[in-house]
Amino acid sequence: MEADWEVEIGGGAPVIDAHWPGFVDLRADPERIVEIAEAADFAPLAALLLALNALDSPVWTAKCDRWEPESGVLASYIDMLPREGVVFSEWQQAEGFCRRYVDRLNARPLLECGPNCSVELVVRQAVAGDAEGFGVTAYLSAKGTTGVEAAKALGAVMAGFADALPLLGPPEKTGSKLQ
Repeated sequence: MEADWEVEIGGGAPVIDAHWPGFVDLRADPERIVEIAEAADFAPLAALLLALNALDSPVWTAKCDRWEPESGVLASYIDMLPREGVVFSEWQQAEGFCRRYVDRLNARPLLECGPNCSVELVVRQAVAGDAEGFGVTAYLSAKGTTGVEAAKALGAVMAGFADALPLLGPPEKTGSKLQ
């Protein structure tokens, strides 16, 4: 499995809108997972969303989707924001989260996937009510010779993604030590 991260902010880049009209707060009510059609149709996505919104998770999710970009390939995205602070106040905090997550993902190879699976974390601007800052969109994808094979591989990527979730302490302060 290949895991990487990047930053896409400004200049017309997508913005995470955490409180969009269809938002389902799985932190407050995990039983509402059945209201998320993409998760109801794909059990590994439901399990991942519940893990990302669990009480001990450092993040919460705002939105997700799952689609087939081409034959034999399945993909999903999940918008994530930090539990503490609602949004990352500085993009460097989101970058640090991505670096730690990618390091953990790359340290735990998924034999079920091989090179046919990938995770891409993208730092984006985010809005959550009155809070403005940054969040992370996770893109997960898997390829198989059949749709069933691709679904199995994507399920493995999602399980590995949940298992690699880093435990975070308080948000890091950024800035120069030089004054």
